[in-house]
Amino acid sequence: GLADVSGALPKALEKLGEDVTAIMPKYRAVDDKKFGLEYTGINIQVPISNRIEEAKIYKGYINSHQPVANKEIPIYFIDKKEYYDRPYLYGTPAGDYPDNAERFIYFDRAILETCKTIGLKPDVIHCHDWQTGMVPVYLKTLYKDDPFFKDTSTLFTVHNLGYQGLFWHLDMHLTNLGWDIFSPDGIEFYGKINILKGGLVYSDAITTVSKTYSQEIQTKEYGCGLDGVLRKRKDDLYGVENGIDYEEWNPATDKYLSAKYLKENLSGKWDCKKDLLNIYGLKASKEVPVLSVISRLADQKGFDLIAEIMDDLMKLDVQFVLLGTGEDKYHKLFEDIGKKYPSKAGIKIGFDNALAHKIEAGADMFLMPSRYEPCGLNQLYSLKYGTIPIVRATGGLNDTIENYDPARKSGNGFKFTEYSSKTLLTTIKTAVDFYKDKSQWNRLMINAMGEDFSWSHSAREYVELYKKAKAKKG
Repeated sequence: GLADVSGALPKALEKLGEDVTAIMPKYRAVDDKKFGLEYTGINIQVPISNRIEEAKIYKGYINSHQPVANKEIPIYFIDKKEYYDRPYLYGTPAGDYPDNAERFIYFDRAILETCKTIGLKPDVIHCHDWQTGMVPVYLKTLYKDDPFFKDTSTLFTVHNLGYQGLFWHLDMHLTNLGWDIFSPDGIEFYGKINILKGGLVYSDAITTVSKTYSQEIQTKEYGCGLDGVLRKRKDDLYGVENGIDYEEWNPATDKYLSAKYLKENLSGKWDCKKDLLNIYGLKASKEVPVLSVISRLADQKGFDLIAEIMDDLMKLDVQFVLLGTGEDKYHKLFEDIGKKYPSKAGIKIGFDNALAHKIEAGADMFLMPSRYEPCGLNQLYSLKYGTIPIVRATGGLNDTIENYDPARKSGNGFKFTEYSSKTLLTTIKTAVDFYKDKSQWNRLMINAMGEDFSWSHSAREYVELYKKAKAKKG
C-alpha cells in the first residue's frame, strides 16, 4: 500500500502542476536502473545521539522509464549502508530490526539536512507513517528558529495506525531533543517513545487513507491507544482515499490476461474465467459464480469469519479460488479445504502478481470481510475488472462500495456491517442470487467498471490539504 502511494501520488501531483521532490532511504531493494540512480557527489553530516554520521546522497527520477515528454520527478536517496543495506526494510520474518529507532530517527533528520544541503525549501513536507514521524517533531523543536524552514509546513499521513514505531525511553538520546518532549503531550506513550504519535501531535495537518477510517480511529475500538490524541486533533484530521494506477490495473490493456475486455464489451471476461479456472484445475461454467480472495491471511482480513463458513459456502453452487500467504493456521485450513473440495476450491499459498491480475479478471466476486481496512486497494481493482466486491462496511471498504439496489439499478457491490460469519454468509447468498439474474448482474458489472478511483482525484484533495497545512503556518 505505502509503496503504491509513494510511487503514484507524486506523478498525479506533478500532472496538476505541483513541484514535487521525493526523499527515501536507499534500501537494498531499490532498483538503481529503474530510477536512473546516480551519486550526486554530495555527502551530509547528520547528528545522532552524541556523534555525527555521514550519508551519501543519490539522485534519480520517479518516472525515468517513461518518455522524456513527461517532466521528471526527482527522488533523492539517503545512502547509509549500515542502516539501509539489508535484506528487508523493517525487520526479518523473526521480528523488527533492533535498531529501527536509530535507523528512522536518523532518516528523519537526514531529510531536513538534505533539504538544506541541496537548497530545497519545501512549502510542505508530506510525511508517511511512523518512519517519518520525527520530521514534524524536529521542525517544531530543533529547527523551529531555522530561517531555512520558516515557511515549511507538514502534512502527516497514517496508512495503518497499528504500526506506531514504539521504542524504549532510553532511545531518547538518539533524537538530540530534551526530555521535555517525552511527555503525554509529546512523544511519550505508556513509558515508551511513540514516533507515530510524534507525527500526530506535531504536524500541521493529518490525513488517513479513507474518510470512514479517519472517524473510526477516533474511537477506542480502532484507535490503537491513540484515539484521545486523534480526537484532540479532529479539526486537523482528514480522510483521503488512495487512488489506483489504471495503467497497471485495467482489463482493456492488462498484459497478464488471456483476453482483454471493456464495460461496453464484456465477452473477454469469460475467456479470462476459463483461463483462471484452468490454472486452478477447476471446470468453468457460466452458471456457477467464482468467489475469489487475494490477501494476507490474517485475522484482520476477516479470515476467522471465512473459516467458520467454508463448509456452508461449499454447499452453495459456487467455486472458490484463493491466493495468499500469512498465518500458518490459515495455510493449513485452506490447504485442507482444497483437498476436501477438489472440484470446487482452488488454493494457492504464496504471492504471484500475474496470477493476482488473472484472478481480478477471471473471478465473478471478490471477498473482503475485513475486521478493519484503512483503505483497501483490491476492492478498487475488482470494480475496474467487473468482479463484484463483497465487503464489510469498515474503513475504505465502506467509502468505496455501495450496496446494489435493483429498483434504482444503483450501487457497485454488496456490503454488511455486523462482524459475524452468519451475516457474511447471508451477504454471499444474496450476491449469488443476483448472479443468476443476468440482466441485473450485467448492470452491476457496468456500474462497477464505470467507477473512477484514479490518483488524479485524490491528488486534488491533497493539494487542498497542503494549502490548509500552509495556512496553519500563517
